[in-house]
Amino acid sequence: MRDPRVVKLAKTLVHYSTRLGPQDTCLIEAFDIPADVVEVLVEEVAAAGATPLVHVRSTQVTRALLASAREGTWQAHGEADLALMKKATAYIALRGALNVAETSDIPNDRMQWYQRHYLAPVHFKQRVTKTRWCVLRWPTPSFAQQAGMSTRAFEDFYFDVCTMDYSKMAEAMRPLKARMERTDKVRIMGPGTDLKFSIKGIPAIMCTGDRNIPDGEVFTAPVRTSVNGIITFNTPTLYHGSRFENIRLEFRNGKVVGATGSDPVRLNEILDTDEGARYVGEFSIAFHPLIRRPMLDILFDEKIMGSFHFTPGNAYDEADNGNRSAVHWDMVMMQTPEHGGGEIFFDGECIRRNGRFIVPELDPLNPERLLGQASPPKTQAFAAPGTAKKTKAGAGKR
Repeated sequence: MRDPRVVKLAKTLVHYSTRLGPQDTCLIEAFDIPADVVEVLVEEVAAAGATPLVHVRSTQVTRALLASAREGTWQAHGEADLALMKKATAYIALRGALNVAETSDIPNDRMQWYQRHYLAPVHFKQRVTKTRWCVLRWPTPSFAQQAGMSTRAFEDFYFDVCTMDYSKMAEAMRPLKARMERTDKVRIMGPGTDLKFSIKGIPAIMCTGDRNIPDGEVFTAPVRTSVNGIITFNTPTLYHGSRFENIRLEFRNGKVVGATGSDPVRLNEILDTDEGARYVGEFSIAFHPLIRRPMLDILFDEKIMGSFHFTPGNAYDEADNGNRSAVHWDMVMMQTPEHGGGEIFFDGECIRRNGRFIVPELDPLNPERLLGQASPPKTQAFAAPGTAKKTKAGAGKR
């Protein structure tokens, strides 16, 4: 018997996120996903009149390619998959990696070959800019373990988050988009953080479930050379299978001039991938009302209620500050009281304090308003796996 939650999710992906019709060819990439789930998605794509193309992939096989590759390996894969991506008008990726650290032991030079010859041309330049796309994870037992939850409880949480009413959320985002697009100077303050930059003249993009599931952010980019100050991220992050904590970046005229964290050598290797990796390509404010703590998965973590993310590397074409890089690394800072609090100022006015929007036109983005509740929901009182729980008084770097 088919899980009705899977059917509902497939309908969301096909009819809302990618809006498929008879004129479309949809490339489905399924990484370590149960065959019956891919089957439901294929049938829903076909029922919409679109043509499904399917790649069934394995994270373990990808690791083997990375570990044994010569540079020409990824040049060949990039050319082949770019040709396939060019046939697609839409793209849906289901990613269910059984081990999020599968590529953590791949040398950085080999990862750079993959980024330069595959990730950048196939995804950044073609898929992101020229298809209607949506990317999501799958609730595997290892994903539940990352979240510190039982598999069954995590599955319930996952489907609640991924199938919420994104059209309602979209309406609530519009005032934030407008506010960001008339803002020049941004200042962010919090534990170990005092950061200033400009977003003047750069579009703000609402993320409403049409690119990522889950969703719930509005992003723009800083003027490339405008970032100055320091930021200390209080959320663990994975980048190509390597875990980092306590990342602290110091900026001068847009460039990262100092970078420390739990693995400073690897951190700086990534930031030295190319010139653009030390500049920032995205600034985003997040507010998904059901995601309240990190789980070492960026598609969820970058949407955490009361958080923002700041992204060394490539800028998106929709909100382009001119920065180009093979790197795009979303680093998340939570600003709710139990994670140390913090403030975001637009042109000198505080628009969000301790994770809550405090100006009237942005109040609909507060969690109780998005959930239709009478009062603010309590944030979950447990910490992310492997981290210490904080109180407001004891907040600081982990």
